[in-house]
Amino acid sequence: MARTSKKKAEPDAAPPPSIDAMLDGLEAVVTELESGELPLEEALRKFEEGVKLARQGEQVLESVEERIEALLADAEGTEPFEAHSEEST
Repeated sequence: MARTSKKKAEPDAAPPPSIDAMLDGLEAVVTELESGELPLEEALRKFEEGVKLARQGEQVLESVEERIEALLADAEGTEPFEAHSEEST
């Protein structure tokens, strides 16, 4: 008999935190770094954490922007954001 096994979810496959969680984490990192009370190694670790959170947030925002532009491009009579400008007459 053949046995079917379910693949276990890998720990790295966890969904990324929400944008709100990323912003809260980034704000906490900045507050701790600005306090000036962290030892150098801890400050460096916090800085690395902040950079990681900022990059994750950037990726999420880029993904959202792409989705919005695709929706607008698909809608009849609309154009993506980049086509609109404040100088339009």
